[in-house]
This record gives sequence, structure tokens and C-alpha cells, in this order.
Amino acid sequence: MSTFKLSAQLAAHEADVRAVYFPAPDLVLSASRDHTVRAWSRTTPSPPAFEPHTVTQGSDFVNSLTCLPPSSAFPKGLVISAGSEAIIDARSVTATPSDNAERLLIGHAQNVCALALVPGAKHIASGSWDGTCRIWSVEKWETEAILEGHEGAVWDVLPLSENLVVTGCADKNIRVFDLSKAVAGQVQARSTIYTPDVVRALAEVPRGHPSGADVASASNDGIIRLWKLNGQQVGELTGHDSFIYSLTSLPTGELVSSGEDRTIRIWRGTDCVQTITHPAISVWSVAACSANGDIVSGASDGVVRIFSRSAERVASPETLSHFDESVKSSSIPQQQVGGVNKEKLPGPEFLKTKSGTKEGQVQMIKEDDGSVSAHQWSAGQWINVGTVVNAVGSSGRKVEYNGQSYDYVFDVAIEEGQPSLKLPYNLSENPYARAQKFIDDNELSNNFLDQVAQFIVSNTEGATIGQTEEAAPGPDPYGTESRYRPGEETNTPKILPIQDYLDITVAKYDPMFKKISNVNAAIVASGRKGISLNPSAQNAIETLKSILESQKPITDEFTISLVVMMCTQWDYTDRVAPLDLLRCIATSPSTAKFRSPGDESSIVKIAISAALEGVPDGSEPNENCVMMVLRTIVNLFKTAEGRKLLAQPPEISAVISFISRVVGLRGQSPIGPFNRNLLIALTTVFINYAVLASKQLGSISTDNQARLISPLALVLQKQTDSEVIYRALVAAGTLITAIGKAAPEARSLSSSIKAAKDKVSETRVQTVASECLSLLN
Repeated sequence: MSTFKLSAQLAAHEADVRAVYFPAPDLVLSASRDHTVRAWSRTTPSPPAFEPHTVTQGSDFVNSLTCLPPSSAFPKGLVISAGSEAIIDARSVTATPSDNAERLLIGHAQNVCALALVPGAKHIASGSWDGTCRIWSVEKWETEAILEGHEGAVWDVLPLSENLVVTGCADKNIRVFDLSKAVAGQVQARSTIYTPDVVRALAEVPRGHPSGADVASASNDGIIRLWKLNGQQVGELTGHDSFIYSLTSLPTGELVSSGEDRTIRIWRGTDCVQTITHPAISVWSVAACSANGDIVSGASDGVVRIFSRSAERVASPETLSHFDESVKSSSIPQQQVGGVNKEKLPGPEFLKTKSGTKEGQVQMIKEDDGSVSAHQWSAGQWINVGTVVNAVGSSGRKVEYNGQSYDYVFDVAIEEGQPSLKLPYNLSENPYARAQKFIDDNELSNNFLDQVAQFIVSNTEGATIGQTEEAAPGPDPYGTESRYRPGEETNTPKILPIQDYLDITVAKYDPMFKKISNVNAAIVASGRKGISLNPSAQNAIETLKSILESQKPITDEFTISLVVMMCTQWDYTDRVAPLDLLRCIATSPSTAKFRSPGDESSIVKIAISAALEGVPDGSEPNENCVMMVLRTIVNLFKTAEGRKLLAQPPEISAVISFISRVVGLRGQSPIGPFNRNLLIALTTVFINYAVLASKQLGSISTDNQARLISPLALVLQKQTDSEVIYRALVAAGTLITAIGKAAPEARSLSSSIKAAKDKVSETRVQTVASECLSLLN
């Protein structure tokens, strides 16, 4: 069978291409960290040429992509995309960024990293960092089922039939779900396949494959494993040198993979038959066209590339030459290929006299000028895949980056799948301070803070780390200022009691207000004008958006009443965006002072009612509505007026009852027990109440302080996420200082604190847990 050759290079994206889709020979779709989704239409067949147009332009990374085929309802088909905004966008293939989406699907709490079309085209499956897979009805455009039980990010989803869906998870498990077994919209796994490593990607293994496997999985360890659905492993494909990010299958029965080692690999049976190296750091995604067998890749250099076995679709000689030269001129960091002894390397004559022993083999060559080049054996020939260079920073020379000099500039690939990014670092800096800036600059989750900091420490070979050149601005709610750092004394300053109220105010205003506008339009179209926003109300909401974007407080009671109306009178399924808006205005004193005209209810009771009342029969409260209410309570602590409100006995009683319902202390199942954003909001509520009790003695009665302890203890016992546990421990320790270590309720926390300490080995968790226990001794 002939080898794949470059067919076309499609350049328009301005950042990493994270997802590609190949629905037809004349159409390619791509999604990128430049916040866009682009459709590429073929204009000439040989050599192929494609013209791009931007389908959507968002405000955050787009990481996943699929497509609904043309139908009577959508003649051109629909592009389905999602990413860091956690909103799934469905729009026509011919749409432009100025067009409204056909639908916006809200339900996930974090980055949506996987999308797939369910056979039959009546449903879409999505996977998210929030630990769930959701099945969406294309007819109703709403969640029809939630696939539960995951204990980490759902990295990939693989629908095998209308009722059978397989998921791959960061908890190292593959789960098989039967959608026909859904109960009240929830589905538990029919079976679980336990694997040795994080499951990054899945693919259906074509019928007739010699292994007899049903599915293939790819992992961080660079191994593709072949599985029967009963959990039996029937094969392994080895050859990749790093993380594998994507898998697909070809009409020929072969498998295709791509990963962090810059390659696409073609697998026939259990053998790698071709390796295609890219002039990039990572090949994030690969997809196949079922009609003609061509493949498309998306890489970290922002280029979409198509490869074909058909001589008619091979690129022009100029394009082929340009691609070969780009690969040849790539720089390969020495740490990527291990220790290299130049004096023992063969010279260029080796390439003319020796063949490779296996597909994908890499051979270092000492060139005549003393440099070291890397050559890869692919499809029966040696291909120059780049020049090996010293690791940046290892020579002792300063490195220029963005006009400044640094001791090191690293290429960092975040374990959770974020792109390889530049991380500048000086030895004079605190690694945690630099890690925090790196996270902020690249819009990453604080979940990666320790990982990035430890990367810095390990890659500077234990060099003595000095203090930061500038003091960190403001309080540090993540506890980094008190963490153990290599080379420092271990008697770190005390963390407890924490003195600062925390808030959760970062928001994506464009999708929030767009969702509100779309829901309002639907309400108007249905004739329910009594709960719609009339033109003057719409103007008020638009003005509110400008106020929030300028970070000014809202003072207009009319506008607050509009937000309250949407939260309480709109259909329950439409309340997430209004409640998101409510938590944004909760930082204003006027919101804390607001009372409903009819019953004088406070904003606290209004918000709780919006999350728990009006739930459709047979359903559970929407965990994202609950999360937004918890964030609203958190943000009310930002003002003196809000703190005064939350300290009143009726209000704190309502909050404690709400919290107890959330954690499942009222005889009902917990709400969002695996929703990390909800749990962080919940533990931040605990922190703020503990700070209030500690700073303003007598502001909260001893009885109410004691009532906070039971749900807090349950979080410490049940949860495992390091950030959730850390915040719960900070709240527990601060509450102990307020209620007194001799109080029986305080002493009852001891076993829960010990349980939390045993579960999470992270340094900051161990430190604050030990401090909590010392308070009780």
C-alpha cells in the first residue's frame, strides 16, 4: 500500500490547532487556541487548494469539534464546537462570527475537551474537565443524559452505537455506558476497564482487525492499547516517545495516532508502517475522511495539514519541498532525545549504508560541521527531522524572550493537555510566583500551580531559589506564600487563621449576555411577554454589561430587579445565565440591600429559591444553578453591606440549610458531588464565614458556627481534589480559632482533618492540615 504524502498545508490560524474534523473530501474544519473555528472549502482538486472562512470567533480557547451532517433542518450541516468557555456552540458551516449560533448548550462547568456525534445523528456526546460526559438531544437541544462516576477529566468520548458510549478519563479508566439504562437522566457505567495511565484518546477499532479488539486507547505513557469491551487487553502498539493526544481509524482498517513527539503514526495490525514528523512541538489532533481515506492534522504551529495516499491529491513539488525543509530545520531540545555523546555518533555516511531496524526509529548523526542532526526511519528511508540543540538555559547564557533576558525559557506541556507554552524564569525568582504569573498569562487553571512550580524546581537542578524581585500583590488565597520551597527553612509562617475574604468574580460576559438575549427572544416568540425583557429592560441589561466590564458597582434597583425576575420567573432550565449575572452584581452594596417588593425576601433567599424551586418533576436541582448561588453568597462578602446581611440569623440559617442540602445532609443525594467548580465555591463560602467569625467575634452565634462544622466535615471526608481539600482545611482551621479548640464541635473535626491529610500528599495540604491538628492539641 502506498505511503501518505502531504496534500495541502492550510495556514490561517494564529495559535495551536487543537481539533480537526474531516466530514467530506471538499471540507475540513479546525478549532484553535486563537479562539476561532474555521471551515476550509476545497477550491481546486489537483494539487488540492482550500479557502478558509471563520465560522466563529469566541473569547477563549476552542478545544473540541464535531459536525452534524446536512439535513432538512440544516441543509449545510452544523459545526459543533466548545472549549474553555464550557459552552457548546452549534452553528451552520457557512455562518460567520457576526451570525448568532443556532444553539448554545450550557451545562458543563469546565473546559469541554471532547465532542462526538452519536450514530444516527440524533445526539451529541461531550466530555469535560468537570468529570462528566453529557448526551445532548439534537431535537430538543438540551441534556438528555449525564454519564457519571468519573473521578477526573473526561478526555475523550466514543459513541459506538445509538445506545453504547465509551469514555476515556484522567482517572486512568475506560467506562462503557448503556444509554438505555438511564434513570432520571443519570447513567452509571455498565463496566469499567482499568488502565495503567491517563486515557487521552479513544478510537473504534475497525472490524476485521487482527487483534479482534473493539476499542483502542492512547495514554500519557505513549502506548496505544487494544481492548475488548469486556475489559480484556488484546494488544499494544508502541513507538510514540511521549503523550498521545489523538486517535482515529481509516477505511482500510488501519489506526492513526498523533502526539507530543511531533508525529502522526499509521498502524497496520500491531505494526507502525509510517511515521510523519511535523515541524511543530505537538500534533494535537488527527482525523480521517471516511470517503477517500485522507487524513488531516492540527498542530502547535497553527497549521492544518492534509495527507493523502492518492497521487492525484499530492501537493505541488514546491509545497512538498517547503514541508521537508521545515521539518529538517526544526530545533529539537537535547532533553527530548536524552544524553548525546557527540564523539560516539556516526557521521552522514551512516544514512547511506544502514537501514532502520523499525518504523519511527530515530538516529543521531554528527554532521561535518560538528552539529547533531536527528533522522527518522519512515517508509523505507531516513528523513531529517531537525537539529539537536542544548536545552535553553543550560549553557549559563541569558536567553532573550519578549525583549527581556532570562536564565531559562522552557517549553512547558501541561499534564492536563494544555499546549506547550513558553515559560521564562530567572533564578532570582520564587518558582511559585513565576508559576502563578505563567498560569495567569495563559489563562490556565490554578489546578496546575504546583505542577508548574515543581517543573521549574526540577529543571533548574536544585539551584538556590532567592526571593521574588517584587512582592506579590495583595493576599494569596491559594496559600503559595506559606509553602515549603527547596533550600528554605521549614518553619514557614502560620497560615491560620486566614484574614481575607475571597471572591469569585472572573466572568465571561459575552456568552452570558448572549444566552440571556437568546432566551428572552424565545420567551417573546412564545407570547409570554409578562416575563420577557421589553426594550427599556433590554437597554438596562446592556448598560449593566458595560458597568460590569468597567468594574463599577451597580446602583440601579430597577436593573437588580430585572436580574432577580429572570432568576426566579424564567423556566428553571434557563436560569443558569441569569444566576451567573446575579453573582457578578453581588459585589455591589446595592445588591446586598435589595429586597423583593412582595415578601421583602433578601437577595440570599431569592438566590437559594431560584436554585431549588421550580425543578422539573423527576429531575434533580441543576448543579450549575447551585454553583452560581454559592458564588453569589461568596461575592456578597466583598462589601460591608453583604457581610452585615450574611451575619443576620435568618440569612445564615438559610445558607446553612442550603449548604446541608448541597452536601446531602438532609436525607437527599448531594448536588454536584463531582463538580469541582461547585465544590470550590462551596468551600469558599465556608472560608468567608470562618473569616467573619474569626475577625468579628460575636458576629455569628456559637450555635451557627457549630452548624457549619457538620457539612464542612463531610467535604473533608468525601472529597479528594487538592484545591477543594485545601480550602476546606483553611476554613476548618480558621473556624477552630473562632469557636475555640476546646469546643466539642471543633474537636469533632480532628478525624476529618486526618482523613483529608491522608488522601492528599500535596505540600500545602499537608502543611495546613498539620497546622489545623496542632490547633486542636
